[in-house]
Amino acid sequence: MVQRILKLFYREYGGLHKAALLLAVSAGFSSLLGLFRDRLLAGTFGLSRSLDVYYASFRIPDLLYNLVALSLVSVTILIPLFLERLNISEEKARHLINEVFTVFLVAMVLLGGGLFFLIPSLSKLIAPGFSGQDQVNFILLTRIMLLSSILLGLSNLLSSVIQSFRRFFIYALSPIFYNAGIIFGIFLLFPIFGLKGLIMGVVLGAFLHALIQVPGLLKLGFPPKLSFKINFSDIKKVILLSFPRSLGLGLNQIVLLFITAIASRMVSGSIAVFNFSLNLQSVALTVVGVSYSVAAFPTLARFFVNKQIKEFFNHTISAARQIIFWSIPASVLLLVLRAQIVRVILGTGLFSWTDTRLVAAGVALFSISITAQALVILFVRAFYAAGKTKKPLGVNIFSSLFIIATAFLLVGIFTPNTPFKEIFDKVLRVEGIRDTNILVLPLVFSMGMILNAMILIRSFSNFVKHSVFGKIKAMLAQVLLASFLMGGVAYFFLRVLDNIFDIHTFIGVFFQGFVAGIFGIAVWYISLRSADNRELNEIINSFKQKFWKTPIIAPEPDEL
Repeated sequence: MVQRILKLFYREYGGLHKAALLLAVSAGFSSLLGLFRDRLLAGTFGLSRSLDVYYASFRIPDLLYNLVALSLVSVTILIPLFLERLNISEEKARHLINEVFTVFLVAMVLLGGGLFFLIPSLSKLIAPGFSGQDQVNFILLTRIMLLSSILLGLSNLLSSVIQSFRRFFIYALSPIFYNAGIIFGIFLLFPIFGLKGLIMGVVLGAFLHALIQVPGLLKLGFPPKLSFKINFSDIKKVILLSFPRSLGLGLNQIVLLFITAIASRMVSGSIAVFNFSLNLQSVALTVVGVSYSVAAFPTLARFFVNKQIKEFFNHTISAARQIIFWSIPASVLLLVLRAQIVRVILGTGLFSWTDTRLVAAGVALFSISITAQALVILFVRAFYAAGKTKKPLGVNIFSSLFIIATAFLLVGIFTPNTPFKEIFDKVLRVEGIRDTNILVLPLVFSMGMILNAMILIRSFSNFVKHSVFGKIKAMLAQVLLASFLMGGVAYFFLRVLDNIFDIHTFIGVFFQGFVAGIFGIAVWYISLRSADNRELNEIINSFKQKFWKTPIIAPEPDEL
């Protein structure tokens, strides 16, 4: 039994679908833990100011992690450089990891320490709507959260080595342990330490996120060590390659900073509405978009390094087709079943029916951009695999500015008793709720991500001199039609089952959504099978081959 578990830990997954399916299963389990975490938070706090403070405390540490830590330990940059050094010798690859580890540790400690003292001043910019004890709590929680940035950055460095050898199982466990740490904090630390206990759970989760990868790293023989012989030309190369990506990710965090600042001035619970909605839509995004993008990246990097441009393009298209295949129906189901999903997952304790309606409306607005968000993740990684970092950065800057400017514009005109607001509330079924201004923010976020995806895909087509749309338009039509039919059937059965199940109970709401979803999925499956959809056939074949029983694949020298 122990040997089987160890083989699973250290197995290499070579195929895109097998690796992506493994990561999707793991991401799905991690997402379930994340949803359980959110249920605990919703039931304990409802849409309250305390929960706003908790979510706002992530903003500065997340910016530090994305803007600074990922400038040194970005997986998408380190994997190609690590493989390049490994082609020369293990010693050179090991030395690169040690150099990066040393500089990363020194930089994060110095910058984290500086931010520790600046947070009181920054708090007035990030959460201007907080005052009194809320602001005091925000400062304290943010300071504790700085530790998680260092730990997650370290974990990113470790996973770069592990993913280079395609040991995806170990990498896939990390987010599971991260969420487990947060849940531990909610259950055991919050009753003792209050809000501080929640953040202590986040730090514990970040520590476990890194710790779970250590055994695999030791087995591969690449544990990072402090080095006093640093070739700063290596560090400069890493930073020059990764900084555009880090700046791009930092821009995403800056967008969230602006959104948090705007929401903090709204009614209590507004920041929580945005984050609950974002987390729910992120389940589909993580399971589909991140899984295929992570699984595809090492192979994309190898293809480009070996100047196999045709294979590079085809592998990107293969991942894009699978992302579209899964994300569009997921978006439609999330849109149609949003109220049932939100009520089942979050509807407990202090989380009221009004809270449910607000978060469900936010989920609906996020769901329209899930496919766009997933494709952005993939094509950004494809550009980085090719060593092209400036193009996605430029696109990200443009879309970020668009989101921020549009947010301020729409919040300004989104006032009571205006035709725009009345139509908006009616479409989202939040009539009668006094404060719905927060819903403007998910809307502009989705608009920005769709714009980002469109420009990025066009740029990628120009870069490889092949049309992405030309390769996906036939299957896109199939999936759109099947998903439209699925949504219609699911909505029809929701109305039918409304008179059969008691929708005032957890069981009634669950089975109403579950049965309606099953009928919808059945129609989607039949439609695609009738169309002989290639993506569906590939997935069925992957399961027939029992990808979880695939023998361990020993890497060939020319693959390393």
